[in-house]
Amino acid sequence: MRKPNRVQVHVGSLDDMGRRFSSAWSRAATGKKVDETHVTFLDIKTMLDTLSPRRLEMLKFVHQWGAGSIKELAVALDRDYKNVHHDVCVLESAGLLLREGRKLHAPWDEVSASVSLTVKTGRHVAPEAVHSAQAAC
Repeated sequence: MRKPNRVQVHVGSLDDMGRRFSSAWSRAATGKKVDETHVTFLDIKTMLDTLSPRRLEMLKFVHQWGAGSIKELAVALDRDYKNVHHDVCVLESAGLLLREGRKLHAPWDEVSASVSLTVKTGRHVAPEAVHSAQAAC
């Protein structure tokens, strides 16, 4: 039986991302297999907006059935093309939905989310910058 493919979603800082990267790099350098995927949001609102119920429904559908195109996905979900296109852009920019040409894939068997309640100092990017990047989609 294969190991479930899991993406770990976090709310954290750029320092947190750097620590995870350094840890993975160190483990790989010692010959250990590193097979993990992380997505870090800089604030809880952006994470919750990105992982809305409709977008999670879309991820589940694409994971199970795939989609040949955004139009095909919109028809299958009985949703407006423009809204589905926007949701695909947001999920793709977060690394949760993958595209090969027109085909869409959600390879994750599980999306595991965690939010640290520990306050850490560090450099943070303003949430408005993340939202404007999503709006550009």
